[in-house]
Amino acid sequence: MEKVLKPMSGYLALVICLVLLAASGYLFITGVEVSITFVILAIACFLLSCFFMKGLMIIQPNHSRVLNFFGKYVGSVKDNGLFFINPLYSSQKMSLRSENLQGQTLKVNDKMGNPIEIAVVMVWKVGDTYKAAFDVERYSDFVKMQSEAAVRHLAMSFPYDNLEDDHAPITLREGGDKINSILEQELTDRLSKAGIIIQEARISHLAYASEIAGAMLQRQQATAIVAARTKIVEGAVGMVDLALKKLSEENIVELDDERKAAMVSNLMVVLCGEKAAQPILNAGTLYN
Repeated sequence: MEKVLKPMSGYLALVICLVLLAASGYLFITGVEVSITFVILAIACFLLSCFFMKGLMIIQPNHSRVLNFFGKYVGSVKDNGLFFINPLYSSQKMSLRSENLQGQTLKVNDKMGNPIEIAVVMVWKVGDTYKAAFDVERYSDFVKMQSEAAVRHLAMSFPYDNLEDDHAPITLREGGDKINSILEQELTDRLSKAGIIIQEARISHLAYASEIAGAMLQRQQATAIVAARTKIVEGAVGMVDLALKKLSEENIVELDDERKAAMVSNLMVVLCGEKAAQPILNAGTLYN
């Protein structure tokens, strides 16, 4: 479990190191002419200053250090500035900044078995330095592998659209924020063991695979055409019904059943046809 440390300021230790270095230089220069003892003291001061310098560390903003003492976890330093720690501690640098991951385009089958191409982009950062340092091997590689697994699982859990599954409550193409929320939760569950926080995850690419893209496009176009024709027919029937009622209510013309059928047929052709109707003048009667 992560333990945050508050180490002492390193400015005093830095001053001591500089003083020891100055004393080392002075003793060495003096000892060459006076006594070998001064030379030994100079060497001792120099080694001591080097020892203290090893305990100095500078932590930049949004960075941290994970400290160990002969294989035992001591704690993590997340404050910024110059600090002094036990020189015998070993430290591991770790960034706490947010990072982008643009996943590669994956080819996977959706819930209905259709091959699709899908890719995601996500924003993540290290939240628990202990888990990132010790619970997984190379947490950045772990993020890449587990994000790919999460995307594959998401794609196989939902259909691409509702062409084959009319009762699908959520589809990849129309799910929008709901699909993105499910993706974020999937990534959070997988990456929490590495101490990773998922800040945002979005589908950046979604399409049918190239081998079926043409057929699916034709199918979508056919579905759209049928839907449009259905609306046109519904509107035409309403207009014909309104026209017949108006003619009857205002006594414009008396129509028997055969004339009504002919009128309905003509109006439906005019209203549902793709091209403009060509007017035809009838010089006779309906019965001749």
